Amino acid sequence: MKRLYANYVDSFKGLVPEIWILSFVTFINRAGAMVIPFLSIYLVSDKGFSLPQVGMIMTCYGVGSLLGNYVGGLLTDIIGFYKTIVLSLFFGGLGFIALQYIETYLAMCIGVFILMFAVDVYRPGIFVAAGTYGNEKDTTRNIGLIRLAINLGFSIGPVIGGFLIAKVSYNSIFWVDGITCIMASLFLLVALKPKKTIQKKEKPVVNKEGVKPYRNSLYLLFIIIMVINSFVFIQYFSSVPLYYSEYHKLSADVIGWLFFLNGALIVILEMPLITWLERRSLSKTMATFWGVILLALSFIALTISDWFGVLIIGMILMTLGEMIGSPFSSALAYEMSPIGRKGSYMGLYSMSFSLSHIIGHNAVLNSINVFGYNTTWILLFAVLLFAGLLTLYLMKRLKNSSTHNSY
Repeated sequence: MKRLYANYVDSFKGLVPEIWILSFVTFINRAGAMVIPFLSIYLVSDKGFSLPQVGMIMTCYGVGSLLGNYVGGLLTDIIGFYKTIVLSLFFGGLGFIALQYIETYLAMCIGVFILMFAVDVYRPGIFVAAGTYGNEKDTTRNIGLIRLAINLGFSIGPVIGGFLIAKVSYNSIFWVDGITCIMASLFLLVALKPKKTIQKKEKPVVNKEGVKPYRNSLYLLFIIIMVINSFVFIQYFSSVPLYYSEYHKLSADVIGWLFFLNGALIVILEMPLITWLERRSLSKTMATFWGVILLALSFIALTISDWFGVLIIGMILMTLGEMIGSPFSSALAYEMSPIGRKGSYMGLYSMSFSLSHIIGHNAVLNSINVFGYNTTWILLFAVLLFAGLLTLYLMKRLKNSSTHNSY
């Protein structure tokens, strides 16, 4: 037990204070993240929208996220990640508070679009920050620590959100989410002033090196893989909660505890797992492959039985895939990005997640409406197997084009 504890502590050693501050800000932000996991349920049960309408609202969610990531990438290169993160947190908080007052279908589409635009301006900046501070070799662990903060907050948020929905109302979670976003932006202003950042790295680079991300064929192949993977992963924020609620008849607080399991496992295991895999010299591309495969297995597990335990098994498999795939794929995206274009490349990487929101929710919710849950889960499993094959092909191409073993 002492050895396990020592290894856990060692996985955090050497990370610079700025990353700890950014991680704490992220934790404050994500501790209030209770709207997103319950948004699809809220739109159906509280607002009375149909599944196709919810699908279109979630498409607007994706379009807002896509444009937010694109603008966030540009802003990160122009004004730096610090200002970009602060602005996103503050206006995102205002957006969450305002969303609860929207009643009509069209207004909800517009409101969700604006909200996600503001919220996801944040993403490219936090990835660039993770690669800016400390040694280059710490990039994966920096991302891992920020993800740990995200998931520590995310493990708490849905539990609190489920409790508030059960005991108070849906409106209460919008207030909590909005206030915590604003608090996170204010804390960052106090704790990490611009003069304390690494000015040489934070300063925008005028002379760009390397091709633009849209002209980098290997990077575009990587982005296609990420879009497919995200297309399926995001179902845990829309169709899977509805599956829990409608098919298994679970209450909001029980659903919150299932999401708590995801966050708790990541908090406990992800950093030691990253450290262990790096010591085993697992390449970033192969880690991405295993992330895709484990996510695929999480959906096929849901079709085995109606027993509640398969929901836990599915959540554990998804979490393992997320812990292995996400930090290494983020580090791979950063490593493939040339100097001076980090913001643009990481913006495109973040946009891959947003693009999946545009097509993923709508497509899968309509598939469920026509074919049912189990058939849809099998289709998603097949889609991920294809993404896994593409990942192996990418690894071969990267090895042939570079002597960099970490690919």
